[in-house]
Amino acid sequence: MRTTRRTVWSALVAGGAAFAFTAVSAVPAGAAEGGVSFSRVKVNGGKPIVIGVKEEVVVHATFRMTTRLRHDPGAAVFPYRGGLESGDQLWHAIDSSDCRVVNRAKGICDYEEWLYIDPRHYDFGNEDAGAWKTAGRVWLAGDKHDIDDVKVPLQVKRATRVTVNASPEPVRKGGTLTVTGKVTRADWDTHKYRGYAGRTVSLQFKAAGAKAYTTVRKVKSNSTGTLRTTLKATRSGTWRWVYHGNTTSGAKASAGDYVAVR
Repeated sequence: MRTTRRTVWSALVAGGAAFAFTAVSAVPAGAAEGGVSFSRVKVNGGKPIVIGVKEEVVVHATFRMTTRLRHDPGAAVFPYRGGLESGDQLWHAIDSSDCRVVNRAKGICDYEEWLYIDPRHYDFGNEDAGAWKTAGRVWLAGDKHDIDDVKVPLQVKRATRVTVNASPEPVRKGGTLTVTGKVTRADWDTHKYRGYAGRTVSLQFKAAGAKAYTTVRKVKSNSTGTLRTTLKATRSGTWRWVYHGNTTSGAKASAGDYVAVR
């Protein structure tokens, strides 16, 4: 998943330019810095990129590129770490729109892009979670390119799952209600979800007829990611667990479990 240095551009397809990217050892002619600028860059709507264990993730991006230099069709923005030329990059394919001309005389184009990340890629692993930066690149005449840090930070996170079960159902008023569940997190090395230990998870309740959940208490998951707590049953409603995420793991709410109090 982490590619280095060079991209190979494929043929044009209907509706835009499809770029198939392949890593090689070096850029033949080196970067030609200057004369190109990227602006108005937005990746994934400014939200973290949350990735599971099997499904390919498609990340939408938009940006503006300004240059009067002769260049190949299309341009791209993508996550990177380390150096612009020697660091890691995070994608396995990118589809980009054609230039939508804003000002032809000044060489201003707007682009729309779809960046694909496959967690099953052999070079993708748990170490890829965390903070990334965003680069913009365009290939110029003479097999040169311009690559810039566009100053847009990104967070790439491992997906989480949360389950819930409240019992007994129904429960008598004043009786003991037990709410259990489990919080698991995507393991990109094994492509499985594994119990996420030591996480503080909110137990929330929405009374019958209410529109919103409220937090009742917070519980820490055990060594296998299991959650468990007991309460006094007072009224009918729906229970759920909510994990709020961290810098490497996505936030997630369980489905709701309705319990009637009689």
